[in-house]
Amino acid sequence: MRNRTLAGEEHEVRRHSSLAGRPPIGERELICMMALLMALNAFGIDAILPALDDLGGDLGAAGNDRQFVVGVYLLASGVGTVLPGSFADRFGRRPVLFVALGAYILLSVACALASSFTMLVALRAVQGIFAAGIIALPPAIIRDRVGGDRMARMMSLIFVIFLLVPAIAPSIGQGIMAVMGGWRWIFAAMAALGLGMTAWVYLRLPETLHAADRQEIRLRPIVRNMTSALTLRETIGYTLGSALVFGGLFGFINSSQQLIGEAFGAGDDFPLIFAICAGCMAISNWSNSRIVERFGARRVSHVALFAFIAVAAAQLWFASQPDESLWTFVPLMAANMSLLGFIGANFGSIAMQPFGHIAGAAASAQGFVRMTSGAALGGFIGYAYDGTARPLALALLATAVLSLLFVLFSEKGELFGPPVRDTD
Repeated sequence: MRNRTLAGEEHEVRRHSSLAGRPPIGERELICMMALLMALNAFGIDAILPALDDLGGDLGAAGNDRQFVVGVYLLASGVGTVLPGSFADRFGRRPVLFVALGAYILLSVACALASSFTMLVALRAVQGIFAAGIIALPPAIIRDRVGGDRMARMMSLIFVIFLLVPAIAPSIGQGIMAVMGGWRWIFAAMAALGLGMTAWVYLRLPETLHAADRQEIRLRPIVRNMTSALTLRETIGYTLGSALVFGGLFGFINSSQQLIGEAFGAGDDFPLIFAICAGCMAISNWSNSRIVERFGARRVSHVALFAFIAVAAAQLWFASQPDESLWTFVPLMAANMSLLGFIGANFGSIAMQPFGHIAGAAASAQGFVRMTSGAALGGFIGYAYDGTARPLALALLATAVLSLLFVLFSEKGELFGPPVRDTD
């Protein structure tokens, strides 16, 4: 692996940039851009949540079937992540991003025009597959530039901005329906946001893939690179562990509208409650960015995982009581979403650390496992909704315990390792 100083890296980025005559993109702008790229995907999930009742009524979907609009998109985007990384390792990050953004825009328009629930679900599946590039490439772009705990810090800052979108997306979706008169306009807003991001990427993002790291599009090297990213003992536990804990989070997202609106009778307050939970996750990611380089991604995430297990156990106890209220559910759910802020970015950065030379393939392979497993698990958890918070609470506890076992496997039973410096 080539050694690169930060100054040499900046020179390399400028040399490969096609944006001659413009000031180079700085770290803050890059963080904001990557965060908002990923937030397009989040907006496509969370803005539609308040519209599930109206959407289901208009298109003939009832009960838990309404969740497929969200669950299918999540699962398809996970399946799709296996594709963009290898192409990005060959042709560069920019061309693959443009394909993903273009498809996101066109399919958002198509969803707005859907005439049946089956058509809408099918379009969401295709949209999720193409939108996978929006999910998979930001970690690869960041890994092109930095590694170690510094990458964890940058990814945490990205998640701070990224998570502000889920916090406000349900309110935006509800506002769009109120002002424009229907759920279809939410998809129109998705297309408009996609156009804005496309323009920003075109004007400001240089090509970050280094010439020496370009990979050939051949089945054997692709399989070898992806297999390497998924079989290295020191990282696979973190990939599987994050898939499990985020599967629990996806289960909450899938069932949140029904759980808060029906089980706790707070449907009118759903956007605010969802914003509180997502906002707590954003705050914890910001806190993580301030401490991770000092204490290390391993120490921070391992402590957070143990705390997550404890809070999930409390959630299960309260959910098993016949009189559980919103006032116990929301603080505990917000606490565990806060703890996810100390787990997600750190687990992802640890898993990517050895793969700077094949960052695109590694991001795709790990994203594929993380998203497909998490989305499938989240769909199962959401569909198990029975009018109470018990299925969700049980799933959160079980997935966290299993995640700890996977981390122990990767770390050979030794937790709380020291910080890792960026040496690339």
